Amino acid sequence: MGKKSKKNRIGVVFSTNPDHEYEYEQEESTAPTGKDKQVLRVLIDRKKRRGKEVTLVTGYKGNPQTLKELGKLLKTKCGVGGSIKDYEIIIQGNHKQKVIDILLKEGYSQTKGSGGN
Repeated sequence: MGKKSKKNRIGVVFSTNPDHEYEYEQEESTAPTGKDKQVLRVLIDRKKRRGKEVTLVTGYKGNPQTLKELGKLLKTKCGVGGSIKDYEIIIQGNHKQKVIDILLKEGYSQTKGSGGN
């Protein structure tokens, strides 16, 4: 048995049995989904932002590092700031159509605009 974190044990806190095998939580595999399989939604949001508009890209499932790179690409191409939180890309300002065009060009063929403007 390799060294595993005590934090990931399931069920038993302590056992006096020397042969006891602890059960461990399985890491969620975020198997990379192909770009053409990603169903991304692009929308404009003003909620909790003091009336300022942001462009949200939601629906991403997969590798967080790829999401981070995609967010950086979108921010660079739009020439604005933004962030990535809770598997959502937040781009400052109303850049909905521009973001949709960039995502389609990058191979995210399931991208759709919804709500907002």
